[in-house]
Amino acid sequence: MPLEVGSVNRRTLVFLVCGVALILILRFGVYGGGPQTVVAATDSIPMAEKRLARLRQLEATVSGKEQLVVHAKAELADREQGVLKADTEAQAQAQLLEITQTIAKANGIDARGSQGLSGQPIGDDYGEISYTVAFTCAIEQLVNLLTALGDQPAILATSEISVNGGNDKKKNVQVRLTVSAIVPRKLIPKTQRGAAGL
Repeated sequence: MPLEVGSVNRRTLVFLVCGVALILILRFGVYGGGPQTVVAATDSIPMAEKRLARLRQLEATVSGKEQLVVHAKAELADREQGVLKADTEAQAQAQLLEITQTIAKANGIDARGSQGLSGQPIGDDYGEISYTVAFTCAIEQLVNLLTALGDQPAILATSEISVNGGNDKKKNVQVRLTVSAIVPRKLIPKTQRGAAGL
């Protein structure tokens, strides 16, 4: 006997409604609708031993990293001994001026002709102050001056140097030299920090 299309759809609909009702009864009736708790499986002894070994390895690397940090801090403190120590930028510039003039005088150079002092930030922790001076000397004196600047405990650098030949019989040269030193960043005024975009 042929089935009508309407009766097949009704049967399917009845089965579908019964199935949904059964699922809802099982879900909320049997389980009570409350949160389900998950019971963790207990570790076997070999798994616990492996986890313990891994934790011991991690502990060993932590103490090794702590030693690296201590070593790095000690090295940083050693290197920072070359940073000029002062309370203000003007005091740091005065130190740089004194160091440069003392070295120049020791090499027979009159380097009192200052052409300017400046400061600028470099990075987040340090700043740079510069002192520009012009003088006339023999080329050997200039070489000795540059060597002596490099031998100082302070971190000094010649950031600019201009050497022109002279007309005198001694073959002296005219030098314009800018010497820079590293200082703590806090010494650089905020206006200069803003000007550098930092």
